[in-house]
Amino acid sequence: MKKTISILFAIISWFAVIAQYYLILENSVQSFAETTVRFFSYFTILTNILVALYYTMSALPNSTDRKKWINKPGVLTALTVYIVVVGLVYQVVLRQIWNPTGLQMAVDELLHTVIPLFAVLYWLANENKAKIKWHQVPAWLIYPAFYLVFILGRGHISGFFPYPFIDVSVLGYQSVMLNAAVLLGVFVVLSLVFILVGRKIARKSRVRK
Repeated sequence: MKKTISILFAIISWFAVIAQYYLILENSVQSFAETTVRFFSYFTILTNILVALYYTMSALPNSTDRKKWINKPGVLTALTVYIVVVGLVYQVVLRQIWNPTGLQMAVDELLHTVIPLFAVLYWLANENKAKIKWHQVPAWLIYPAFYLVFILGRGHISGFFPYPFIDVSVLGYQSVMLNAAVLLGVFVVLSLVFILVGRKIARKSRVRK
């Protein structure tokens, strides 16, 4: 059952990412190279790719080294936190300033709503919740922190910032750093919530047994 669900979720995730790439190429006035770089500058895209890769690797035979790595407690939780943040930021901040239609609307809903919800359900069914640890949280922050440094560095050179709340050219570094601190705080809080909920679920499961 897990393998079937992994394959299904992988197909949906890859479709959403590839369809978004097609749409951004179709509507871009930038060069192919610049458009591609900008496509991979979105936290949404990078995180959905990570989720798609996770589902893809989950469908591989159990004997593979990659499969052993992704099954380590905490890996799925970290990915789930990342994609849930993608969904929350879109619903709270970006949805009100973006009104897509047609295929773009369908792809947006997949990337920002459907796939995050799938990820939470997948986490509930498959994470080894009893073994995720509080001390793992700082390591989970490396990915969003590295992303922020990368995107601000590239933005300083290119002038392109993928999200309005990190646009230094408009907001200035002080406001952007404040926004970044708030977002990192969201990552921390969500991480702690997932660990707490996971431990409670694990305890209830042990009691039932």
